[in-house]
Amino acid sequence: ETSAASAPNKEINIQWYIPSVAMPLNETETKVLLLYAYNTNPAKISNIKIFSSMSVFSGHLWIPLARIISLREKLSDLKKQVEILMQGSKSFSTSVPASFLEQSETLKTSPSNKPEMSDAKVDLDEKTEEIAKRCLSEVKALLVPALSSPLTKIPFGITLQSITNLEDMFDLANGCIITEGSLFNWIISLLH
Repeated sequence: ETSAASAPNKEINIQWYIPSVAMPLNETETKVLLLYAYNTNPAKISNIKIFSSMSVFSGHLWIPLARIISLREKLSDLKKQVEILMQGSKSFSTSVPASFLEQSETLKTSPSNKPEMSDAKVDLDEKTEEIAKRCLSEVKALLVPALSSPLTKIPFGITLQSITNLEDMFDLANGCIITEGSLFNWIISLLH
């Protein structure tokens, strides 16, 4: 009765359920259940029996397992390509002071000092942009089969973080939470 939850920011929570018996009877291919909940404004739930909000939504979708596995592999490849583009755009100095290397090793061993994922927008080459459009078109087709036309432009800024979030979104073992931003807005536009 005193369950509580809060979402101080806009966020979507993605979870996957792989049923043993709950699958629709008329389906021949293996499907998994995508469970999602999101809020479009900050929300605090102190009593689940009397909570009502116009900014908290939830739902589910049955999605073919083989398509999720295929998409996750493509997103992994896209992430690698984005990382390569990011490395190519950075200029590394060949002379690094020894004190910096020692400090760097110390930071690596401390779990509280994890490096932040890059939110810097990546300038995509033509090949990577086409890969991204295909991946995002497939995401759109999985979430809204009626809108399965291919994308002609990328609907949000491509960053290493946004591609990592998309890859995590289709991680059947873990699911993910995506917070507000252009990727959040695009996914919500598909689910809403």
